[in-house]
Amino acid sequence: MAKIAFGTQRISQYNPKHIQALKEAIKSGITMIDTSISYMDGGAHEAIALAFREFGDDVIDNIEVVTKFDINSDPQEIIDSSLKNLELDYVDCFIIENPESVLLKSLEDGMSKDDRLDEMNRVIFDAFLECENLVRAGKIKSYGISSDNFSYLHNDNNFLPYEDLISLALSAADELKNKIHSFTTIELPINFIERDGLACASWAKSNNLRVIATRPLNTIKNNQVYRLADYDESIEYYHHLNELLDVTDNDNLRALYNLVEQLDESKHKFGWIGDYETFLYTHAIPHIQKSLKLIDKQNAQTILTYIDMFLSEYKKMVEFECARKTKISLKEELSGCTQNMQVCALNYLLNSDDVDYIAVGMRKSSYVNEVMSLAD
Repeated sequence: MAKIAFGTQRISQYNPKHIQALKEAIKSGITMIDTSISYMDGGAHEAIALAFREFGDDVIDNIEVVTKFDINSDPQEIIDSSLKNLELDYVDCFIIENPESVLLKSLEDGMSKDDRLDEMNRVIFDAFLECENLVRAGKIKSYGISSDNFSYLHNDNNFLPYEDLISLALSAADELKNKIHSFTTIELPINFIERDGLACASWAKSNNLRVIATRPLNTIKNNQVYRLADYDESIEYYHHLNELLDVTDNDNLRALYNLVEQLDESKHKFGWIGDYETFLYTHAIPHIQKSLKLIDKQNAQTILTYIDMFLSEYKKMVEFECARKTKISLKEELSGCTQNMQVCALNYLLNSDDVDYIAVGMRKSSYVNEVMSLAD
C-alpha cells in the first residue's frame, strides 16, 4: 500500500497555518516531504526548517526530504542553497526536474530525432554524474528524475523515454568508480483519471526504483484542468455578499461595487479553482487595492474586513461550482466512484502496487487529518 508524502508546492514560511499543517503531518506519522527550491521562491524550504525546529533528531531522522533541481541549473549550487534553507546537513533524495526541456530546446535547434535523444541522454548523464558526486560528498543520499512526460520509445517531441535511465546511472557510477549507482526514484503524475504513467511506474518497480505519484487530485482532460475533490456549498456566502454590496454602494467605491457584482455573476464560470486564484491575484486584488486608495485609511480597513470575509466564502462557492462541473465533464470516468471524489482518487493510488508515495498538498491541518485518515 502506498504512503502519503507531504507536498509543499504552495507552502509558505509566512503562513502559520501552513507550518501548523506540516507539524500535524509529522505528528501523524508522515515519512516523506516532497519539496523544491523553486516552490514559493525557497519559502517552502524555509517553512520545513521552521516546522522541524519543534522536533528532535529522533523524529526528523525518520522523515525523508526529497527536493528538486531543474536540469538546466547547477546542482552543486542548488543543493548548497537548499541545505542552507532547510537547515539540514543532507537531503535524502535529489530529484532532477524538467528533462524533456532538453528535447524541446534541441528541436528548436533543428536536430534530428536521434540527435535530440542523444543530446538529452548526454545532459541527463552529466546530471547523474553531479548527483553521484553529491552522494560521495554526503550532501544527498540518493537521486531521481521527475517528468510529466515519461514514455517508452514515444514518438512525440517532448516525451522522455525511460528505458535508458538505468544504463545512464550505471555508467555515471562506473565513471566515478562507485560500486553501485544511487539512482532510486521516479516521480510522475498519476491519478484516478490519468493512468498512462502506470506503464512507467511498473517499469520502475521492475528495476527496483520507487515511484512518487504527483497530481493525485488534479487531472487534465482535453487541455482542461479538473480538481478531483468535492466541496460543500457556502451557507454564509450570500450574507457576506450582501453586506459588502451594501457598504460599497456609494460613488467613491462604485468600481469596487461593480467588481463584486461581476464576481458574483461569474462564480460558476471558472474551469477550476486555479483559474480563479490566477484571476484573483492578477485582476481582482489590484482592482481592490486601487479602489481602497480612494478612501481614508480607517474606512479602507473596515471595507477590507468585509472583503476578506466575502472572498473567503466566495472561494468556497467557486470550489463548489467547479466540483459540480467536474462531475458533469468526467461523468463517465467517475461512474464507479460512490464516495467523495478525493476519497476515490486517493484510494485508487493508495491501493496501487506500483506506487510507493503519493505527494499531496496539504496547506491546512484539516486537510492533513482527512488525508491521513484515509492512509490509516
